[in-house]
Amino acid sequence: MRILGLDVGDRRIGVAMSDPEGIIASPNAIIARDEDSAAIDDVVRLVDNHDIKLIIVGMPYSLDGTTGRQASKVKEFVDKLSQKTGADIQLRDERLSTVGAQRLLSQAGNKKVRKTPRDDAAAAYILQGYLDSLKVGDR
Repeated sequence: MRILGLDVGDRRIGVAMSDPEGIIASPNAIIARDEDSAAIDDVVRLVDNHDIKLIIVGMPYSLDGTTGRQASKVKEFVDKLSQKTGADIQLRDERLSTVGAQRLLSQAGNKKVRKTPRDDAAAAYILQGYLDSLKVGDR
């Protein structure tokens, strides 16, 4: 079963998708978030086209673990998305995901890391963390 990962920002939504076995997350797309209804339609199209049953959404907790304004915005988006899709939606702590994604891209030799928005890589980082947590549970 493929799983979708989302990194929801004010202007863009990073999208990642797992392989069919749910082992590896890969960057998939960046969706413009000019208006929520269009962005949600784009996500729903991906869910339908790839028979997604689970969506992992990064929740931007503060470093002290509290939720702030950005977390409220993400929760509002998730509430709207849940009304349009039958996929299960789970929130996952995304603290430092952008930093982690940039570090991985830099280590891989991507010279444009700082200049190019990599919301899709952050989504893959969040989704990979979820997939890895499933492996730990299997031990």
